[in-house]
Amino acid sequence: MMLASANYTITWEKLPDDFVLPDDPVDNINQPAIAAALTESLQLAGKLPANALTPTNYGICATIDGKIAVKAPDWAYIPQITVARSEVVRSYTPQLQGDPPMLVLEFLSATPGEEYSIKETYPPGKFFFYERILQVPNYGIFDPETGRLEFYHLGDTKQYRLQHADQQNRFWIPEMQLFLGVWRGTRDNREDYWLRWWDEAGNLLLWGSERVEAERQRAETERQRAETERQRAERLAAQLRAAGIEPEAE
Repeated sequence: MMLASANYTITWEKLPDDFVLPDDPVDNINQPAIAAALTESLQLAGKLPANALTPTNYGICATIDGKIAVKAPDWAYIPQITVARSEVVRSYTPQLQGDPPMLVLEFLSATPGEEYSIKETYPPGKFFFYERILQVPNYGIFDPETGRLEFYHLGDTKQYRLQHADQQNRFWIPEMQLFLGVWRGTRDNREDYWLRWWDEAGNLLLWGSERVEAERQRAETERQRAETERQRAERLAAQLRAAGIEPEAE
């Protein structure tokens, strides 16, 4: 499959087996935890179809004027792959192996740079690659240190426009029918800023640990309700006996 523009030709080809993928280290220790949390809550809420893909630091490929370009976003949401998962072990090629990413997220390190790069010449910058080559509808740049989330949407002009958050400081993603926003709290012994999902009604999509705690609290509330009801029944029985009436046995 090929896409031609005034300046370059894009083809979607499988990555050769002998292609050496970049092996850059994760430059922020919090990145894996933030990415894992995003996927976990989608899974638990039933918002992650079986044939969807949420790669983390995983090569997404396109061939530009005959040269293979690979970018590895910190987190991405691909609605559907059309090949077996065993065929996307090393990398993923949109159009050839499934849908283009619907959302790409980059987490800033101490030295931000390429996340904003519009460099067109090979190898292209990330901002240019997501906007012009992959044409990802939604692109977020998150700073875990400050909690700032910049969110861009690909409009009719096919250029990213910076979006404004709603009153809850969240961004609506119509393709996913979910809000994405920043939440401050604790997970994995890290008390700081996290990216979280909310549904259309404003309900937070919970992590597994939160679901366990919510169930524990529900069980404790039910236990307390039952205990209150037992004590009420005992008081009533005592009052009846004091009046010379033997309560009926249940």
